[in-house]
Amino acid sequence: MAVLEVNNLRKQYPSFLLDDVSFSLEQGRIMGLIGRNGAGKTTTLKSLFNLVHPDGGTVRVFGLDLREHEREIKQRVGYAGGAVDFYKRKKIKDIVEVTRSFYENWDEGACRRYLDAFSLDETKTPAQLSEGMRVKFSLTLALSHRAELLILDEPTSGLDPVSRAELLDAFRFLKDQGVSILFSTHITTDLENCADDITYIAKGKRIASQPLDAFLASCAAGGLGTNLEEIMVHYEKESLYETFAE
Repeated sequence: MAVLEVNNLRKQYPSFLLDDVSFSLEQGRIMGLIGRNGAGKTTTLKSLFNLVHPDGGTVRVFGLDLREHEREIKQRVGYAGGAVDFYKRKKIKDIVEVTRSFYENWDEGACRRYLDAFSLDETKTPAQLSEGMRVKFSLTLALSHRAELLILDEPTSGLDPVSRAELLDAFRFLKDQGVSILFSTHITTDLENCADDITYIAKGKRIASQPLDAFLASCAAGGLGTNLEEIMVHYEKESLYETFAE
Protein backbone atom coordinates (compact mmCIF):
# COMPACT_ATOMS: atom_id res chain seq x y z
CA MET A 1 0.00 0.00 0.00
CA ALA A 2 1.34 3.46 -0.94
CA VAL A 3 1.52 5.77 2.08
CA LEU A 4 2.76 8.65 -0.09
CA GLU A 5 1.78 9.42 -3.68
CA VAL A 6 3.19 12.46 -5.46
CA ASN A 7 1.91 13.28 -8.94
CA ASN A 8 3.15 16.02 -11.27
CA LEU A 9 4.42 18.25 -8.45
CA ARG A 10 5.29 21.73 -9.67
CA LYS A 11 6.70 24.82 -7.95
CA GLN A 12 7.83 27.98 -9.75
CA TYR A 13 10.37 30.40 -8.27
CA PRO A 14 11.85 33.43 -10.07
CA SER A 15 15.03 31.51 -10.94
CA PHE A 16 14.05 27.87 -10.44
CA LEU A 17 11.31 25.49 -11.58
CA LEU A 18 10.42 22.19 -9.94
CA ASP A 19 8.44 20.53 -12.69
CA ASP A 20 6.43 17.33 -13.08
CA VAL A 21 7.96 15.39 -10.16
CA SER A 22 6.15 12.14 -9.43
CA PHE A 23 6.93 9.15 -7.18
CA SER A 24 5.32 6.93 -4.56
CA LEU A 25 6.48 5.31 -1.33
CA GLU A 26 5.13 2.03 -0.03
CA GLN A 27 4.49 1.19 3.62
CA GLY A 28 7.54 -0.07 5.51
CA ARG A 29 10.08 1.03 2.89
CA ILE A 30 12.90 3.56 2.94
CA MET A 31 13.32 5.89 -0.03
CA GLY A 32 16.37 8.05 -0.60
CA LEU A 33 16.01 11.37 -2.40
CA ILE A 34 19.21 12.39 -4.19
CA GLY A 35 20.40 15.25 -6.38
CA ARG A 36 23.07 17.91 -6.25
CA ASN A 37 22.61 21.10 -4.23
CA GLY A 38 19.90 23.23 -5.82
CA ALA A 39 18.33 20.31 -7.68
CA GLY A 40 14.98 20.70 -5.88
CA LYS A 41 15.17 18.14 -3.06
CA THR A 42 14.28 20.53 -0.24
CA THR A 43 11.53 22.18 -2.28
CA THR A 44 10.08 18.73 -2.93
CA LEU A 45 10.16 17.70 0.73
CA LYS A 46 8.72 20.98 1.98
CA SER A 47 5.92 20.70 -0.58
CA LEU A 48 5.03 17.28 0.83
CA PHE A 49 4.47 18.89 4.23
CA ASN A 50 2.86 22.05 2.85
CA LEU A 51 5.70 24.20 4.14
CA VAL A 52 5.82 25.62 0.63
CA HIS A 53 2.70 25.70 -1.51
CA PRO A 54 3.05 23.91 -4.87
CA ASP A 55 1.74 25.59 -8.01
CA GLY A 56 0.53 22.28 -9.42
CA GLY A 57 0.25 18.57 -8.85
CA THR A 58 -1.20 16.47 -6.05
CA VAL A 59 0.10 14.94 -2.84
CA ARG A 60 -1.78 12.10 -1.17
CA VAL A 61 -0.69 10.71 2.20
CA PHE A 62 -2.34 7.56 3.60
CA GLY A 63 -4.76 7.87 0.67
CA LEU A 64 -5.84 11.37 1.79
CA ASP A 65 -5.42 14.59 -0.16
CA LEU A 66 -2.93 16.83 1.67
CA ARG A 67 -4.84 20.03 1.00
CA GLU A 68 -8.10 18.65 2.39
CA HIS A 69 -6.74 16.64 5.33
CA GLU A 70 -3.58 18.51 6.33
CA ARG A 71 -4.13 18.49 10.10
CA GLU A 72 -5.04 14.79 10.25
CA ILE A 73 -2.06 13.87 8.09
CA LYS A 74 0.41 15.90 10.13
CA GLN A 75 -0.60 14.03 13.28
CA ARG A 76 0.71 10.87 11.59
CA VAL A 77 3.82 12.26 9.89
CA GLY A 78 7.17 13.26 11.35
CA TYR A 79 9.19 15.97 9.64
CA ALA A 80 12.73 17.15 10.30
CA GLY A 81 14.39 19.72 8.10
CA GLY A 82 17.90 19.60 9.50
CA ALA A 83 18.98 21.12 12.79
CA VAL A 84 16.60 22.91 15.14
CA ASP A 85 17.07 26.63 14.49
CA PHE A 86 14.20 28.05 16.54
CA TYR A 87 13.99 28.93 20.23
CA LYS A 88 17.77 28.80 20.45
CA ARG A 89 17.76 30.17 24.01
CA LYS A 90 15.02 27.90 25.35
CA LYS A 91 15.96 24.75 27.23
CA ILE A 92 15.45 21.46 25.44
CA LYS A 93 13.00 20.27 28.09
CA ASP A 94 10.83 23.36 27.47
CA ILE A 95 10.83 22.85 23.69
CA VAL A 96 9.83 19.22 24.22
CA GLU A 97 7.00 20.32 26.49
CA VAL A 98 5.63 22.73 23.88
CA THR A 99 5.99 20.22 21.02
CA ARG A 100 4.23 17.51 23.05
CA SER A 101 1.08 19.66 23.20
CA PHE A 102 0.65 19.58 19.41
CA TYR A 103 0.40 15.79 19.04
CA GLU A 104 -2.41 13.51 20.12
CA ASN A 105 -0.18 10.41 19.91
CA TRP A 106 2.88 11.79 21.69
CA ASP A 107 4.93 8.88 23.06
CA GLU A 108 6.79 10.06 26.15
CA GLY A 109 8.61 6.75 26.47
CA ALA A 110 9.94 7.03 22.92
CA CYS A 111 10.98 10.62 23.54
CA ARG A 112 12.92 9.58 26.65
CA ARG A 113 14.62 6.75 24.73
CA TYR A 114 15.77 9.04 21.91
CA LEU A 115 16.95 11.75 24.31
CA ASP A 116 19.04 9.12 26.10
CA ALA A 117 20.23 7.38 22.92
CA PHE A 118 21.38 10.70 21.45
CA SER A 119 22.90 11.84 24.79
CA LEU A 120 20.87 15.04 24.79
CA ASP A 121 21.04 17.13 27.98
CA GLU A 122 17.57 18.61 28.58
CA THR A 123 18.97 21.48 30.61
CA LYS A 124 20.88 22.83 27.62
CA THR A 125 19.58 25.11 24.87
CA PRO A 126 19.96 24.52 21.10
CA ALA A 127 22.45 27.41 21.07
CA GLN A 128 24.69 25.34 23.38
CA LEU A 129 24.62 22.26 21.14
CA SER A 130 26.86 21.35 18.23
CA GLU A 131 25.36 21.18 14.73
CA GLY A 132 25.24 17.38 14.96
CA MET A 133 23.51 17.44 18.34
CA ARG A 134 20.92 19.92 17.06
CA VAL A 135 20.17 17.51 14.21
CA LYS A 136 19.70 14.73 16.76
CA PHE A 137 17.29 16.89 18.75
CA SER A 138 15.29 17.70 15.62
CA LEU A 139 15.04 13.98 14.88
CA THR A 140 13.98 13.25 18.48
CA LEU A 141 11.02 15.60 18.09
CA ALA A 142 10.08 14.02 14.74
CA LEU A 143 10.28 10.47 16.12
CA SER A 144 8.38 10.98 19.38
CA HIS A 145 4.74 10.96 18.27
CA ARG A 146 4.46 7.47 16.73
CA ALA A 147 4.79 8.79 13.20
CA GLU A 148 3.85 6.33 10.45
CA LEU A 149 5.78 8.31 7.82
CA LEU A 150 9.01 10.24 8.31
CA ILE A 151 10.03 13.01 5.90
CA LEU A 152 13.61 14.05 6.61
CA ASP A 153 15.82 16.61 4.89
CA GLU A 154 19.52 15.78 5.23
CA PRO A 155 19.07 13.99 8.59
CA THR A 156 22.65 12.68 8.70
CA SER A 157 24.23 16.04 7.90
CA GLY A 158 26.67 17.13 10.58
CA LEU A 159 26.70 13.75 12.34
CA ASP A 160 29.92 11.87 13.02
CA PRO A 161 30.28 8.37 11.48
CA VAL A 162 29.25 6.56 14.67
CA SER A 163 26.13 8.71 15.13
CA ARG A 164 25.24 8.25 11.45
CA ALA A 165 25.52 4.49 11.82
CA GLU A 166 23.31 4.59 14.93
CA LEU A 167 20.72 6.67 13.08
CA LEU A 168 20.66 4.30 10.11
CA ASP A 169 20.18 1.41 12.54
CA ALA A 170 17.21 3.34 13.98
CA PHE A 171 15.80 3.74 10.45
CA ARG A 172 16.05 0.01 9.83
CA PHE A 173 14.34 -0.71 13.16
CA LEU A 174 11.51 1.70 12.34
CA LYS A 175 11.13 0.14 8.92
CA ASP A 176 10.69 -3.27 10.57
CA GLN A 177 7.88 -1.71 12.62
CA GLY A 178 6.10 -0.65 9.40
CA VAL A 179 7.24 2.98 9.39
CA SER A 180 7.93 4.48 5.95
CA ILE A 181 10.86 6.89 5.55
CA LEU A 182 11.68 9.41 2.84
CA PHE A 183 14.95 11.25 3.35
CA SER A 184 17.33 13.32 1.30
CA THR A 185 21.07 13.17 1.70
CA HIS A 186 24.28 14.01 -0.10
CA ILE A 187 26.02 11.11 1.68
CA THR A 188 25.23 8.42 -0.88
CA THR A 189 26.79 5.59 1.12
CA ASP A 190 24.07 6.11 3.74
CA LEU A 191 21.43 5.32 1.13
CA GLU A 192 23.27 2.26 -0.13
CA ASN A 193 23.34 0.98 3.46
CA CYS A 194 19.62 1.29 4.17
CA ALA A 195 17.43 2.48 1.27
CA ASP A 196 14.98 0.25 -0.60
CA ASP A 197 14.12 2.82 -3.25
CA ILE A 198 15.69 5.88 -4.87
CA THR A 199 14.31 9.04 -6.42
CA TYR A 200 16.83 11.15 -8.34
CA ILE A 201 16.10 14.81 -9.11
CA ALA A 202 18.25 17.04 -11.33
CA LYS A 203 17.52 20.64 -12.33
CA GLY A 204 14.03 20.38 -10.86
CA LYS A 205 13.03 17.27 -12.81
CA ARG A 206 12.76 13.62 -11.82
CA ILE A 207 15.42 11.53 -13.51
CA ALA A 208 14.47 8.21 -11.95
CA SER A 209 12.31 6.70 -9.23
CA GLN A 210 12.61 2.95 -8.69
CA PRO A 211 13.97 0.27 -6.36
CA LEU A 212 17.61 1.01 -5.53
CA ASP A 213 18.90 -2.39 -6.72
CA ALA A 214 17.17 -2.00 -10.09
CA PHE A 215 18.50 1.56 -10.47
CA LEU A 216 22.07 0.49 -9.71
CA ALA A 217 21.82 -2.50 -12.04
CA SER A 218 20.46 -0.48 -14.97
CA CYS A 219 23.10 2.23 -14.52
CA ALA A 220 25.90 -0.34 -14.30
CA ALA A 221 24.64 -2.02 -17.47
CA GLY A 222 24.64 1.36 -19.21
CA GLY A 223 28.19 2.14 -18.12
CA LEU A 224 27.12 4.99 -15.85
CA GLY A 225 28.78 3.66 -12.70
CA THR A 226 28.38 0.96 -10.08
CA ASN A 227 27.45 3.09 -7.08
CA LEU A 228 25.37 6.21 -6.46
CA GLU A 229 28.33 8.57 -6.23
CA GLU A 230 29.76 7.43 -9.57
CA ILE A 231 26.33 7.60 -11.22
CA MET A 232 25.64 11.13 -9.97
CA VAL A 233 29.08 12.38 -11.00
CA HIS A 234 28.64 10.85 -14.47
CA TYR A 235 25.15 12.26 -14.96
CA GLU A 236 25.97 15.74 -13.64
CA LYS A 237 29.02 15.94 -15.93
CA GLU A 238 26.85 15.08 -18.92
CA SER A 239 24.30 17.64 -17.79
CA LEU A 240 27.02 20.28 -17.45
CA TYR A 241 28.31 19.57 -20.96
CA GLU A 242 24.79 19.95 -22.33
CA THR A 243 24.41 23.30 -20.53
CA PHE A 244 27.62 24.69 -22.06
CA ALA A 245 26.65 23.34 -25.47
CA GLU A 246 23.33 25.22 -25.50
